[in-house]
Amino acid sequence: MQLNNSKIINAWCMYDWANSVYSLVITSAIFPIYYNAVTTSASGSDRIDFFGWDVSNSVLYSYSLSFSFLFVAAILPILSGIADYEGQKKFFMKIFVYIGSLACIGLYFFTGDNIEWAIICSVLASIGYSGSLVFYDAFLPEIATEDRFDKISAKGYSLGYIGSVLLLIVNLVMIEMYDVFGFADKGIATRFAFLTVGLWWLAFSQITFWTVPDNVRKTSPKKSILTEGYKELRKVWRAVRKEKMTKLFLLAFFFYNMGVQTVMYLAATFGAKELKLESGELIMTVLIINLVAIGGAYMFAHLSKLRGNKFSLLTMVFIWIFICLGAYFVYNSMEFFVLAFVVGLVMGGIQSLSRSTFAKLIPENTIDHASYFSFYDVTYNISIVVGTFSYGLIDQITNSMRNSTLALMLFFFVGLGFLLLLKLPKDIKQGAKA
Repeated sequence: MQLNNSKIINAWCMYDWANSVYSLVITSAIFPIYYNAVTTSASGSDRIDFFGWDVSNSVLYSYSLSFSFLFVAAILPILSGIADYEGQKKFFMKIFVYIGSLACIGLYFFTGDNIEWAIICSVLASIGYSGSLVFYDAFLPEIATEDRFDKISAKGYSLGYIGSVLLLIVNLVMIEMYDVFGFADKGIATRFAFLTVGLWWLAFSQITFWTVPDNVRKTSPKKSILTEGYKELRKVWRAVRKEKMTKLFLLAFFFYNMGVQTVMYLAATFGAKELKLESGELIMTVLIINLVAIGGAYMFAHLSKLRGNKFSLLTMVFIWIFICLGAYFVYNSMEFFVLAFVVGLVMGGIQSLSRSTFAKLIPENTIDHASYFSFYDVTYNISIVVGTFSYGLIDQITNSMRNSTLALMLFFFVGLGFLLLLKLPKDIKQGAKA
């Protein structure tokens, strides 16, 4: 595969453009607000019946997200081994894209009475999104040289933020002016927004599929793909066990990503339940976060070029600690908007730089990129499971999401500790001090 080909790189980055509408519209903005509204009774009760289980709507949502990421973490290692053995990263990526996008389309049929259908679709959408990422991320070391990882990763995330904000604005106009667009009420217009997410994700991902070449390895396997896939994964696992810095980074990533992803997934729910913010204020919060994140991704990629990846990551984790502490003391919309600005500043940077940092830790001579990235993405998924489950559990026990933010702060502290022990080869080459 030709390295640093601008056409291939742009097509790869377009998958961030394609899938990020799910992250914004479904997980962060419109769906959580709609879900909270249609599952809250006229009397203000948030108790719902889910297959006979009486539970708070926010707790059910947290637990369902935890389940989806746990499921993906369980199946990704063997699938990545098979993908590396057969040279089928793009094939598996397509499967998850189609599952996720069709599940988003299915959310159009969620009216409030069929809560089971909504949870099933949201879980499948989450599985499709997170499952596709390991195969997508694994292409990065195959399309570019190491010196361009940070910038390309930042470009992908930035395109994702731009595309998702554009679709969100279109959806908001459609919802607020529902009669102009021919909808009977705001509820139907909101559900139509979920359909647009699925179609957007499905359509723009084809640019990546059409342009990014197939995998490095192409075989005609005669043996069992499950057996050979397992052998491929075991080979990479043995290599990772010997790489101290890779293990340290994954441990650091595990803990700080718990906090990052939980904040992203549950920020709107926090604003709605703890601050009683109106839907318009919640949408404004999400827009602030994503617009600022565009610049944040590039800003910290530039900082990493000047001072190294470790210094840049440490800076962002330190800021995240203060974000969690600040969230505990936020009591009005203006304070929440300020906090959202800071979240946006470090959200894009920490995601893009984490991806490119791990890519730099992969041995140069390997072709098992999906298997390597499966460890990264399993760490990513399990950290979300622990983060969202802990957040929901503390909320259930204490009836306060504020207490949950303090737990997230502890996760960031542990991640900070592991990062301090990390010595990145790239930083050493640059002479960066961290």
